[in-house]
Amino acid sequence: MAGFYSNPMQQQMPFGPQTQFPGYIPQQQPQVPVGTGGAKGGVNVPGMLPIEESYIENILRLNKGKLVNLYATYEHNTKWNAKVFTGIIEAAGRDHVILSDPQTGKRFLIPMIYVDYVEFDEPIEYEYPFGNGPLVSQPPR
Repeated sequence: MAGFYSNPMQQQMPFGPQTQFPGYIPQQQPQVPVGTGGAKGGVNVPGMLPIEESYIENILRLNKGKLVNLYATYEHNTKWNAKVFTGIIEAAGRDHVILSDPQTGKRFLIPMIYVDYVEFDEPIEYEYPFGNGPLVSQPPR
């Protein structure tokens, strides 16, 4: 007698799950060598951020405290559709950047979806300063 959770169709099948059918070619998963750049499969280049860590928010984090001009575009805005924010980078996340205007003391929380580009008047920090550790602890997108 079959158990309570058994599948009656399973008992009638003349072959198991490992049986090969004529003409069946099993699909193999590609093997990714360890240490070749992580999930994206790129090669890490000395002096540059690893490919999976060179997101805009990570570059902005490396440049925290610098004065920038951030250019943003907003569709369907009746007053203005483009705006330039000038301020000091305070923080950056996956979907936002926070700038503070040193002239007025105002702080701006700007969603990344509106950011066109960021202009620096000084060299941009692009290399992670503490060795090969990750810039963020979240998994890649």
